[in-house]
Amino acid sequence: MVVAVGLVSFLIFKGIQGLTEASDSVKRKERRILKFYLPQVETASLLSITLAFVWQKAFRKWPKFMVQFILWSSFLLSLSAGILLICFQRATTDGVGVCLIAFAIGNGLYACWVTPRIGFCSKILIKSLEPVPKFRDLNQPTYCMLGVGFLWMSLWILAVIGAMNFYFTPLIIIALVLSLAWTAEVMRNIVNLTVSRVISLYYLRGMQSSSQFCFQRALTRNLGSACLGSLFVPAIEALRIVARGLNLLEGEDEFMFSCAHCCLGIMQSIFRYGNGWAFVQIAAYGKGFVQASQDTWQLFERRGMESIVDLDITSSICFLTGVCSGSICVIVVAAWTAKVHQTFTATLSLLSFFIGYLMTRIAMALPHACVSCYYVCYAENPDTRLFDHTIKEQQNKMNSDREVVVPTPGVPRRFSTNS
Repeated sequence: MVVAVGLVSFLIFKGIQGLTEASDSVKRKERRILKFYLPQVETASLLSITLAFVWQKAFRKWPKFMVQFILWSSFLLSLSAGILLICFQRATTDGVGVCLIAFAIGNGLYACWVTPRIGFCSKILIKSLEPVPKFRDLNQPTYCMLGVGFLWMSLWILAVIGAMNFYFTPLIIIALVLSLAWTAEVMRNIVNLTVSRVISLYYLRGMQSSSQFCFQRALTRNLGSACLGSLFVPAIEALRIVARGLNLLEGEDEFMFSCAHCCLGIMQSIFRYGNGWAFVQIAAYGKGFVQASQDTWQLFERRGMESIVDLDITSSICFLTGVCSGSICVIVVAAWTAKVHQTFTATLSLLSFFIGYLMTRIAMALPHACVSCYYVCYAENPDTRLFDHTIKEQQNKMNSDREVVVPTPGVPRRFSTNS
């Protein structure tokens, strides 16, 4: 955190130095970037904050409808943003547009694939959001983090201008982008820890905790775990998704089959030591990140819930909500930039998408944390009256489905050949 803040502060100083003391060519370059970057970045930040609150309120009001709405809206909005960028007929915007269209196609296929899971996910989301109205100030940490996020984005874009007046500009900008993603993830996990403590203590002890006190605890005692989790959880979960994708390429190729299973086994082992479910136990008991990850996964194994939590698509829905905001920001900023300075359209489109996504993820930490608390607290004490039979019924259904599954002829044939 000190390194990230120090880097941004130093580059802001270099940017100011370039505007006041550098040569005329450097001054013109930095003023041009300031003129055409800063207004669009501020607009994207404000628009994404507005959209973040709209999405969160809609999820709390109509959770069942919003799950399906986000799945297909993300497809349509990312497709629209990609088509718009291709219409500008520039090589850079065409490249970004093709990437967005490719993502939209994958998004549409994913939406079709997870359709059978929507009913269960909606039931859990509805049930997990029931305690939220009992805590009127539960959203205050979200307001604070979004305000800090807006200020940080403003300072960050000034640091980018300073990077133009420093050595190794491409590497410095890559470092700035990574630091922005990490600091935004830390802000999201601070909200996550605050909400998780409030909701988990309600489930486990029947307490109505002070959101302000839980927020202070997340900013002090749990900040190290938030920083560590923000560094490792996105990378671990992304690699786990890749390993699962490779596992689907089983086919008749024994080498690919072995490699895929090996990768998946490694990622499953790593996942036990670092996963997003850990934040509930970090918030409730003050455990370290690695210990909380291990203990939480052992709870799931003890209750036979590994398959259940793997079925949950709440994290994907929160991700796609960020994609919706990012795509809307791209449409607005790209149309604006194409009119005033078309050369910057591709860069500002990417940046606005990034900002829209990150700010929305901070706001969506509340419903995500509520769902995580529901699963983890159910695994710890499933007999409390605050839980219904949704998870138990889903477990029974999955067990009965396994009993009637008939193995495909290809599997025994392959293994009989090997033997």
